[in-house]
Amino acid sequence: MESNPTSPGRGAIELAGIVKSYDGQSRAVDGVNLKIPDGAYCCILGPSGCGKSTILRMIAGHEDPTDGEVLIGGENVVGLPPVKRRTAMMFQSYALFPHLSVRDNIAYALRVRGMGKKERYERAQAMIEKVQLGTFAERLPGQLSGGQQQRVALARAAITEPRVLLLDEPLSALDEHLRIQMRTELASMQKDLGITFVHVTHTQLEAIALADLVVVMEKGRIKQAGPAREVYISPRDRYVAEFMGGQNVIAGRVEAVNGVRATVAPRDRDPIEVAIDGKTRIEPGSSIDIAIRRDDIELIRPDKRLDSPGRAAVSSRITAIEYQGNFVKVMLDTSEDVAFIAFVPERRFFQDPMHVGDVVYASWDIEHAHLMAQ
Repeated sequence: MESNPTSPGRGAIELAGIVKSYDGQSRAVDGVNLKIPDGAYCCILGPSGCGKSTILRMIAGHEDPTDGEVLIGGENVVGLPPVKRRTAMMFQSYALFPHLSVRDNIAYALRVRGMGKKERYERAQAMIEKVQLGTFAERLPGQLSGGQQQRVALARAAITEPRVLLLDEPLSALDEHLRIQMRTELASMQKDLGITFVHVTHTQLEAIALADLVVVMEKGRIKQAGPAREVYISPRDRYVAEFMGGQNVIAGRVEAVNGVRATVAPRDRDPIEVAIDGKTRIEPGSSIDIAIRRDDIELIRPDKRLDSPGRAAVSSRITAIEYQGNFVKVMLDTSEDVAFIAFVPERRFFQDPMHVGDVVYASWDIEHAHLMAQ
């Protein structure tokens, strides 16, 4: 028997050619195509103004696209209000009612839908226990911490049993310690509820810590979408590599290709070798970007450098050093627009400390470099 596309659990989302224009010319969202599987935790990531929150509002039903379709559970929901879409949205401000208790805030949506007091309080209590607020049920929002208020907002959104829960920068107002704690709780709740979460953020670590599917956006378009680890270690282009962080990018021109390796000449530097991955098409004379993870960089003093056929290296000078606890962030000068950075394990760095102004070789395993077409 064919399943009902509006039944709970059918939270697969498809955005088909979505466009959003406010003035008929410039596009806040420009032809986005995206499929989010039912039950996935999807993070849409990008800088301010890239269109990520606009996409969230169009999925929610708070805005309609100028063109294209929004499908939830296989059903085109454009024009339907949020209650008909079975979506719920948790806002950055939480938007709790200051005069209502935790229990009444959580139960409010059920009250609006006409559910009797006994039943809605039973369901609210079950949700209160799920978000570990059992001893705070009678308190007002002003008597709660920021993290507790967030749990109330999350419970209030989830109590309506939506197919899709939408979260707009839900952790941005929290301090770092609480943000890390709430990441764990969000992931746990998403698994418990078993529904699709779509979470908008501008924080890279937040996205890769939480998401099954990471979507990186720029100027209204998707630059790359995929599993968190894939997007982080195999960025498609320079924008994704630099925005996700953790990668150095070197631009160069291909001088030679021998089938398994290419010789690339960076601007103002000696040629380096890079392994060919079979995915990026390269040929002599073409321009190429090479991404190298910052934690793959080893810093070697000039008098200790040993040429190795399996490693590449560039000469540089240390411009800044930042102690980060478990590693030391070492910034190096480069002809590129952004600094070349090495993450050196803390113990290794202090065995032979380096200083600003030191000349060093930044070395890495050739097989660990990632090719990206320009």
